[in-house]
Amino acid sequence: MHSNRKTALRVVALGAVVALAIGCERGSSTRAGPSERPTTSGCPAAMARARTSVHQAEEPRTAWNGPTTGPKVVRGRSVIYVAQTMTNPGVAGTVQGAREAANTVGWKFDVIDGGGTPTGIQAALSQAIALKPSGIVLGGFDPKATSQQVAKANAENIPLIGWHAVDLPGPSKNPKLFTNITTNVGDVARITADWIIAQSYGHAGVVIFTDASIPFAKNKSDLISKQLATCSGVRLLADENIPIPDASVLTPQKVSSLLYRLGSRWTYSAAINDLYFADAAPAFRAAGRKGAGPPHNIGAGDGDPSAFQRINSREYQAATVPEPLSQQGWQMIDEFNRAFAGAPASGYVAPVHVATDENTGGRTAWDPVGYREAYRKIWGV
Repeated sequence: MHSNRKTALRVVALGAVVALAIGCERGSSTRAGPSERPTTSGCPAAMARARTSVHQAEEPRTAWNGPTTGPKVVRGRSVIYVAQTMTNPGVAGTVQGAREAANTVGWKFDVIDGGGTPTGIQAALSQAIALKPSGIVLGGFDPKATSQQVAKANAENIPLIGWHAVDLPGPSKNPKLFTNITTNVGDVARITADWIIAQSYGHAGVVIFTDASIPFAKNKSDLISKQLATCSGVRLLADENIPIPDASVLTPQKVSSLLYRLGSRWTYSAAINDLYFADAAPAFRAAGRKGAGPPHNIGAGDGDPSAFQRINSREYQAATVPEPLSQQGWQMIDEFNRAFAGAPASGYVAPVHVATDENTGGRTAWDPVGYREAYRKIWGV
């Protein structure tokens, strides 16, 4: 009888552990395998909050909640998109969307690639101003690094619209931008960190990849680090600064070094841009790491097609917090049209979203539903 009672107690205890593990899985997708998944939370309060936030952000599609009214299209305009570098997938994605929207309204649209260097970006913006377009996009770079060119554009009354140009969405007085288009960087950073907290059950060794030469990106990675610190069971193992233009060369070297130095302590990664995981994949593969992790990797932007492909195939990326790149390209054209018509900026900010292989439906992009139809109706085209 005593032996049977001990056996029964062991069964009950095992059942409690299993139930706890199952409860951890509900509400959001879980990457950690059974051998990795702890049975007690490293931060119960932060864990509960993180799981709620992630569950909401993982809703697969978002109906259009942007503008439905505005000025009819102003005809005969031209826009030049000055790109930080076209190797940045986020920049390239918004270029594609803006070009499609410009064609829809019959505007001339051109791109000048800054090549990812300060002198190249300054030269590209100078060239754009000299061409006297109706409007210029500052795509993915800090306007303070081109202050002379920005001042000249302002003096010539050329409306400037930023994409990830400053920290906050909406109009900017210094530097003077008609508006800056981005999801809320604080929301993106928080949900990125919350995903790690929720997925790891509050037990993670994290590496962050950033580009400190871009203030927007550095601020994002700092905010991710701050949010991770709300969970006492999460450890930031390394904060790696790799400039985006050099990522293809430097990331594999850095990842190999980190794998050697950190070993099994490295269980999760966050990056300010998905492209780091494309560049990291060969190093993970060479070290014999499985595509499904660990480390389990999440990109805090930008949600380009290759990131979705890695997520869908579980090849060294588990999630992304995508920008709706095509919609943001269309928004650029809508905001310019408002500027040309003398109307204020729309104030629209896309909602934060987390994409995993469980909610993408095999898609390779994420955009709110119905934005093209809404913009066409506003423009009368």
